[in-house]
Order: sequence, then C-alpha cells, then structure tokens
Amino acid sequence: MTPTDPKADLLRYLQDARDALLWKLEGLPEYDIRRPLTPTGTNLLGLVKHVTFVELGYLGDTFGRPSGEPSPWAEEAHADDPNADMWATADESREHVADRYRRAWAHADATVEALPLDTVGKVPWWPDEQSEVTLHHALVRVIADTHRHAGHADILRETIDGAAGWRENSPNLPSDDAEWWKRYRDRLEQVAEEAARRAS
Repeated sequence: MTPTDPKADLLRYLQDARDALLWKLEGLPEYDIRRPLTPTGTNLLGLVKHVTFVELGYLGDTFGRPSGEPSPWAEEAHADDPNADMWATADESREHVADRYRRAWAHADATVEALPLDTVGKVPWWPDEQSEVTLHHALVRVIADTHRHAGHADILRETIDGAAGWRENSPNLPSDDAEWWKRYRDRLEQVAEEAARRAS
C-alpha cells in the first residue's frame, strides 16, 4: 500500500469540491448565476460566496490567521442581513466573487500547511464552552460543507440548462445522450407511479 499524507488527502477532496463549484458558473449569463432557484433563495453565485466565508472563518479566523477580506456582514448594505453571505449584490461581479474564493482557499491552504492537524483553535461565533476545535476537525467540517454545496450547485445547474456532471474533465455520468436520459427518467416515473398505487 502506498503511504498517504493526511493533509494532502484532505486538501485534494476539498479542492475537488472547490473546482466543481466554480465550474458550475461557467457559460451561464449573469441572471442565471444569481437568480433564486429554491423557495429559500439558493443560487449559484451565492453558494460560492458562502463557502468563501466558511473557509475564511474556519481555516483562518479560528486559528488566529485573519485574511483581511471584508466580511459581507460588515458591508453597509448587508449589515442587518443574516443571509448576506448567500447572495451577491449587483456590484459584486462573478469575477470578484470567484477571485475572492480563490484567495480564500489559498489562505485556508496556507493555514493547513503551516499548522499540525492537532492544532487547537477557537471558533469565534460558537458558544465559548464549545468553541475549541482541532484543525483536523475544522478542515473536515469545511470539506463536508463545500461538498454539500457543490451538490446543491449540481442540481441548480441542471435545473437551469440541463448541464450535469461532477467535473468538466470527469462528468461521472453513465451517458451524455439526451434520449438515454429521457428513457431513464420515464422509467423512474413509471416505478414511482407503480409504488404509489401499491401503497394506496
């Protein structure tokens, strides 16, 4: 068995999700990357903005390594908005949000490279008696959160224009034929109807 480097493994899985999130923005107009696609307002660019501040908080501030990036809650327009990290203003360009995310992940990666995984930090927004975490814990938390939101982005993008897949160079889908997918979906619909009949 090939020896593994735990930090490298963790960062590789985090990077996969980061790349997937940014890829989901490609080729879409401004309206589509910003428009709310769920009743709670979930949108593609907002997901990227959100994970930016997740990384800066858990893998920066928590370990005494502030990034200097302005918080969305500190901006005058969002000061009273608890969801300020979940959407981008009309003035925040796609490039600005994506570049800030890349800077955040560079800052987070530098934290991971600089500190042992058992380093203890303090999450500033958690209750004081529960606020201590190891770097390993914080990193796993960020990986889980980023992959969760990459999954959200998968569904949002497919809803917008039908584009699907895990990554640009590795779609991880059994077919790229629209007719194959139509037959597959029709089959699932029939199974769902049959199961509903049996249950009633």
